[in-house]
Amino acid sequence: MLANYLIGLREGLEMALIVTILVAYVVKVGRRDVLSKLWIGVGIALVVPLGIGALLTWGPYGLSFEAQEIVGGTLSLIAVGFVTWMIFWMGKTARSMKSTLQNRLDSVLVGAGWGVVILAMLSVGREGIETALFVWATVASIGGGWEPVIGAVLGLVTAAVLGFLLYRGMVRINLGSFFTWTGAFLILVAGGVLAYGIGDLQEAGVLPGANIHAYDISAIIPASSWYGTALAGILNFNPSPTWFQVIAWVGYIAVVAFFYVRQHRSSGRPAASPAKRTPAPAPQTPVAS
Repeated sequence: MLANYLIGLREGLEMALIVTILVAYVVKVGRRDVLSKLWIGVGIALVVPLGIGALLTWGPYGLSFEAQEIVGGTLSLIAVGFVTWMIFWMGKTARSMKSTLQNRLDSVLVGAGWGVVILAMLSVGREGIETALFVWATVASIGGGWEPVIGAVLGLVTAAVLGFLLYRGMVRINLGSFFTWTGAFLILVAGGVLAYGIGDLQEAGVLPGANIHAYDISAIIPASSWYGTALAGILNFNPSPTWFQVIAWVGYIAVVAFFYVRQHRSSGRPAASPAKRTPAPAPQTPVAS
């Protein structure tokens, strides 16, 4: 539940920031007449992820076990790809997000401004689809249940409240630190989803090594215990993973964490100031003797 709450909070806050920037700029340039169109785009962007989540949840029920495992494993890998891209995208474009959205708004605020619907739908909808896919993958990896869904919904509600308070200037958040730490946490969650997806594909026979386990610590950390359930819910912990899952998890965490730390170190460095050039001495005119 905690993992999905943080996923909903992070993704929801991204959506809330986008909506806040769009609304504030439309009001600033005196185009309140397009606010209704903006909210239509936002509404569509929120409905589409709900439909995708419902399709992913109930769509595969009529399939065979192997087909369900293939669908679940493939979608889990896609979800990991989406969330990994999102983590690095936010780190790269967070500083320029405001100016980018404002420039796009300038190009669609022409005439009746119906282009605002498409802009809002695409800007918010991308975040919503990523949220639906990743939440579905984390819920599937721990065997379903309503608690993870409730956690994601609470995270989205919290993000909506924070977005409103930020828009009104009633609260201040260090967004840089927030996205940095939640991004690091999501890398751990994504590593667990990756291992789960590989396990599904192994059970379906698509990948080898389904019965070759790296270790089994279920006697120390039973999956049915409260701490085993907590670790599974937060980090997709598996007390008896296969070698393929362990190698994939370690490799993903090591590679992604390396580039993530490097990105944040480079973005935190102050821009180098140009070296001051010492003017060359003026040529002296020879004095005739």
